[in-house]
Amino acid sequence: MDLMGKATEIVGGIMVGLRRAHSPKVQAIGPEPAIPDPKAQGIMTLKMPSAKGWAPGHLPTTAPGLKVNAFASGLDHPRWIEVLPNGDVLVAEACEEPGPPKSFMDRAAQATMRRAGALVRSANRITLWRDEDGDGVAETRHVFIEGQHQPFGMALVGNTFYIGNTDGIVAFPYEEGATSLTGEGRKLVSFKPHGHWTRSLIASPDGTKIYAGVGSLSNIGDQGMEAEEGRAAIWEMDIASGQSRIFASGLRNAVGTAWEPVTGKLWTVVNERDGLGDETPPDYLTSVQDGGFYGWPYCWWGQNVDERVSQDPALVARAITPDYALGGHTASLGLCWMPEGTLSGFGEGMVIGQHGSWNRSILSGYRLIFVPFRDGRPDGAPRDILSGFLSPDEKFSYGRPVGVTVGADGKSLLMADDVGDIIWRVTAA
Repeated sequence: MDLMGKATEIVGGIMVGLRRAHSPKVQAIGPEPAIPDPKAQGIMTLKMPSAKGWAPGHLPTTAPGLKVNAFASGLDHPRWIEVLPNGDVLVAEACEEPGPPKSFMDRAAQATMRRAGALVRSANRITLWRDEDGDGVAETRHVFIEGQHQPFGMALVGNTFYIGNTDGIVAFPYEEGATSLTGEGRKLVSFKPHGHWTRSLIASPDGTKIYAGVGSLSNIGDQGMEAEEGRAAIWEMDIASGQSRIFASGLRNAVGTAWEPVTGKLWTVVNERDGLGDETPPDYLTSVQDGGFYGWPYCWWGQNVDERVSQDPALVARAITPDYALGGHTASLGLCWMPEGTLSGFGEGMVIGQHGSWNRSILSGYRLIFVPFRDGRPDGAPRDILSGFLSPDEKFSYGRPVGVTVGADGKSLLMADDVGDIIWRVTAA
């Protein structure tokens, strides 16, 4: 461990110890969460378990009535999954590539991330996995495309395959059954890289538009709002014209997106700001309105003003309160709609991959959860689908959930684990 890493571990341990006794005992969850008052931390809490991975025979814990197996293993930081119409499973393998640290806190945060295995060389590729005999385990692997710029989101519309690189959306021709993409691809939209680097993609149900999540550069506009232009937003690209625009804004880091079929609304999960407490403000799941503004960086959970930020009262006044709180710093990244009948014992609702916290005294997230829906709205408390990714003493993470999607058979879930380097498959027991 380098000197910065050791210093961070010591200082972080002191701050965690001081704050742990005062950490909220109940998570801020649901449509009307109990959110503790904000308290600026000064020196931010830095706590992340060391990446350990899974020993042979060691599996995540499933909800009663379910079982889990490794669909694919030996990956390099798998982050996002796309299932093609023919059943092929595509996996984006990439991770953060940090720029030079600009402050002590940057250095400390990077040292914490390295210990967790989150800052390593990015594979920058998409691999294709094929389960030819239908037994729930992929037998063949192909490099679908490599040499990309932190690829993450993927979408297939007709015979065109779209990739969400950190610096923009690229399109390639695709033929059904192909095991690789060829050519350079066409750059359709450019995004600013760095900061929150993931670029999730989802096509509209009618195949006319692509939506992309573009996270902020910083925590609360620390480098000025000019640097944040075009960020903290969900973008919409019209496929026919190639024109793009910001669809919704004020979303600090909107990652996974999903369509809710009853109302036809787009939903997303958002990672909120740091430095105001273990449970303040909560990450959230919300429907997304065209032209809607959701508060970042000026306020959170409606009109709760962040006193650390130079204010814009007009934007604060029109900030939309999110639909459903997911708890503070859970790093909810993956999102998919799960129809009723997919998993035994679960109805319809949203499935969320919670990557897990690194900046609170008692860790949160590190699980795959289900939020039940009724009539197009969340309806009830979240339930675990997979857990056990974190050691009981919080020193090690065996895995960290990221992207999730329904399997080609309609009776399973596939989830990317970027510490275990595994794609997990969940089915009825």
